[in-house]
Amino acid sequence: MTTATLIAGNRTMETTEARPRRSLEELVDRLIDALFAANTETEEPTATRSIHEARRLRQAGDVDTALAVLGGVNPARATTREVRWAFSEWKALVKRRFGGGDAALYTQGAGRAAALVPQGNGTLEVVAALGMRWRPGKLVSERSLRGLRPLNGGA
Repeated sequence: MTTATLIAGNRTMETTEARPRRSLEELVDRLIDALFAANTETEEPTATRSIHEARRLRQAGDVDTALAVLGGVNPARATTREVRWAFSEWKALVKRRFGGGDAALYTQGAGRAAALVPQGNGTLEVVAALGMRWRPGKLVSERSLRGLRPLNGGA
């Protein structure tokens, strides 16, 4: 608790309040949001910004949210370098999250991939996706996918 004396006009007021301190990262995020408020609500984040955000979340231990952030990257609006970087980060996150299980990797071209887990009845569940319309929870036929590779193999 801090005690401060405020002087307002001719009156002196004593205030005692606990003021939460914000981290530098929160302050910078608020500053960026304030400066670019018009752009943040109408435009999707750039691939580079999404990758940086996903890396920050990974370092904080929130792998699922990091995967969700990378899942929103649009490869059509990204450079080749950004697409490769996003795929590399996404694949590392998927291996960290699902590497010990039976997850399989399905790629559909540059910057488009999905991590799939078998459901036992000939279907696979999408657990993570990058640059695809598939969302986690979607069921797809195992038979219809070509190029399916085990995630922990030489993929």
